Amino acid sequence: MTRSALVRMPPELVAQGIGLRPETEEDDPFLVALYATTRQSELDQVPDWAEEQKQAFVAMQFNAQRQHYRHVLADVAFDVITRHGEPIGRLYTREGETMLHIVDILLDPAERGAGLGAAMLRGLADNALAAGKVLSIFVESYNPARRLYDRLGFVQVGEPRGFYIEMEIPLPPRQVAAG
Repeated sequence: MTRSALVRMPPELVAQGIGLRPETEEDDPFLVALYATTRQSELDQVPDWAEEQKQAFVAMQFNAQRQHYRHVLADVAFDVITRHGEPIGRLYTREGETMLHIVDILLDPAERGAGLGAAMLRGLADNALAAGKVLSIFVESYNPARRLYDRLGFVQVGEPRGFYIEMEIPLPPRQVAAG
């Protein structure tokens, strides 16, 4: 899948060496390790598991998520976020007729909390809104990133779906009326 023209780094991030490139097989070790950072609290609850068991669990969950993203969702662009060419995260997106959807965004823990994610999301929102589209994402209700989404103007859409809440940055009223 080709990345949407709406998915690009804001100039201020490009100036800091932040970029996007399509994911390749060579990225798999990084992507599995990155994914493992999202499961650490669960792994901490099973101290009797050997390291091999933990790695097998992470690999199984990573592969299940990957299968879902690649075979259930249509037209997803799988990108690696880089800093000076080195991978620091992933951004999976899908553009629809009325929205730009963030399927997944994940940064290395060393990159979190410094404003990079917020700047990326603001850039994506600006690009989507300029094209007359909402920016949407599903987030787990207990995910700490939800506070960031709230701060950036995302609002909950509809009822929760299990653990997940759909959020979006809506179009301004004048764009909705014009659309």
